[in-house]
Amino acid sequence: MKWTRRDMLKGLAGLPLVGGIWWAAAANSVLSSQKRSEILEQLNIEPSYPTSLPSITGPPIRVGIIGFGIRGDQLCRSLGFATNEWISEMRKEADEDSQHTALEEFLAQEKLNVKLVAVCDIFDKRANKAIASFKTDDNDIKRYKTYQEMIDSGDVDAVIIATPDHWHAPMSIYALNRGVHVYVEKPMAHTVEETYTLREAAENSSARFMVGHQHRQTLSFKTAQDIIEKGVLGHVSMIQTNTNRNDDNGAWNYDIEAEASEQTIDWEQFLGTAPKIPFNKNHFFRWRKWWEYGSGLSGDLLTHDYDRLNCVMNMGIPNSVTASGGIYTHNDGRNVPDVLQVNMEFPDYKLGASQEKGKEKGMTFIYSATLGNGFSRPTFLMGHDGTMELGNKLTIWPDGSSTKYADLLEAERMHPSEPIYQYDPAANIPDAISSATSQYFADKGLMWTYIDGVRVDSTYLHLREWLSSIKNGGKLSCGIQEGFEEAISAHMAGLSYKLGRRIDWNSTEQIIEPIEGINFDEVLLSSV
Repeated sequence: MKWTRRDMLKGLAGLPLVGGIWWAAAANSVLSSQKRSEILEQLNIEPSYPTSLPSITGPPIRVGIIGFGIRGDQLCRSLGFATNEWISEMRKEADEDSQHTALEEFLAQEKLNVKLVAVCDIFDKRANKAIASFKTDDNDIKRYKTYQEMIDSGDVDAVIIATPDHWHAPMSIYALNRGVHVYVEKPMAHTVEETYTLREAAENSSARFMVGHQHRQTLSFKTAQDIIEKGVLGHVSMIQTNTNRNDDNGAWNYDIEAEASEQTIDWEQFLGTAPKIPFNKNHFFRWRKWWEYGSGLSGDLLTHDYDRLNCVMNMGIPNSVTASGGIYTHNDGRNVPDVLQVNMEFPDYKLGASQEKGKEKGMTFIYSATLGNGFSRPTFLMGHDGTMELGNKLTIWPDGSSTKYADLLEAERMHPSEPIYQYDPAANIPDAISSATSQYFADKGLMWTYIDGVRVDSTYLHLREWLSSIKNGGKLSCGIQEGFEEAISAHMAGLSYKLGRRIDWNSTEQIIEPIEGINFDEVLLSSV
C-alpha cells in the first residue's frame, strides 16, 4: 500500500486550519486569527502524515509464525489472517453492538502481499487452530515441531517470532545466519551476551531484522519528533512515564487452558536453556512472571516506554540506571516485581536551549509501574520552555518562566494553564468501543493510529514497513541498533533491581561497566 499526497490530505478539509490541531485558548475562541497565526509561526510544528513506502510487489513473501499464543494470534491478524474463533466472536460483538467495528476494520484492512505458509508452536491446540483457520485451497500452511525445521525447510522467506523472551535471540540468530528475514517481539534478547551475538548476526546478514515496537508508526509520536528537533519545549531535563494496571491479565495471570498436558505440550522445548523443572502449566501460560523465561516489568513494559521516547528523543543508552521495587500486589509465586521504579540518567544529553549556552545539559528519564492500581498517569516531557503530554494525541503547555515565549506570555497571548498546541489524529472521530484497557495501550502507541480520519492498526503498519523493506530495502524504523539500545537499557534496569545498586554504561567500550565477581547474565536469569 502506498500513501499518496491525495491520501494524506484527504479528510483534512473542513477541520480547523489543519485537522486535529488547535492553538492557544482556541477552545474558548478568545484569540483572533492573527494571534493564532503568530503562535503557529512561533512554534513551526509540522504535523506528521503516514510514511509513504514502495509497494510490496512481485511474488508473495512466504511467512512463518513461531509462537501462536496471544501475541502470535494478534500478529497474524495484522498480517491479514484471523482465526475462525476470532471472526465468530467479533461478528457476535458487532451484532450486539453496532459501535463494535473490530471485524469491519479487519475486513477493510489493505491486503499485504504475503502467504502465511508455516506455523511452529509447541502446544498442539494452538498449532491446530492456526492450520484450521488459515489453510485454504490457495494457501497451504504446514506445522513444524521445531523452529530449526521451519527455517531450514526452504519454505519460508521470513519468520515472525512471538515466543517467551528466552527464545527471542536464539531463534532470531538462527534465522539471520541462514538469510531468513526476522520480525521479533520485544525485548529482542533475554541476556547481555546474546544481545551482542544477535547484533552481530543482524549486521552480518543479508536478511532484514525488525523489532516489534509498533508505536513507531503512531502519528502523534512522529509529530513529537518534529517538536523536539525544533526546540519547541526548550531543554528537556525530565521525562516521566508510567504503567498502571490492576487486573489479572495485566499482571500476566493469563488463562490456563484445559487441553494443556505433557501429551499436548513439548515441555522440554519450552524450557530450552531454562532450569529443568517438572511440567508446570502455570509457568507455561504465565511465563512472564518468572525471570527464567521473561524479563518482568523492565523487559516487558519499560521497553515500550523507553523505545517510544527514544524514537522521539533519540537519547540512546543511559549513562546509568537505578531501579527499585518489589512484589507488593501479587504474592502468587512469581519472582519478577509487580512494582518498579527506574531512573535512567543522561547527563550529557542536550537538544539546544533558549537560555545562554552551557547553562543546561542532562536529563533524567523516570519510569514507574504498578500492577496493583489502574489509575491512568500520562507521559510528560518537561522542558524549560514547555511541557508536552504525549499519548495517541499530544498537548503542549508553555512554561511560565519560559525564555522562548517570554514576550507572548507577557502580552498574555499565552498562559501557562492553557495549552498552546494539540495534535489529535482522531479529532472529531467517535471512539465508542475503547475500553480503559484499550485506551491505555493506544496511548502507548500499541494499538492504533489514525490516517485520514480512519483508525489503523499500528502493528499492521509496522509489519507493512518490514515487508516493504524485504522487497525494496530502505532503513527500518526499529532495526538492530534501536533493538540493541532497548535491550541494553532494559538489562541495566533488571540488573539494578536485582543487585540493589547503580549500573553504569561505558559508552567508549560499548559495554555495561563490569562489576568484580558479578556475572550479569547469571544475575538476570536467577530466580532471586
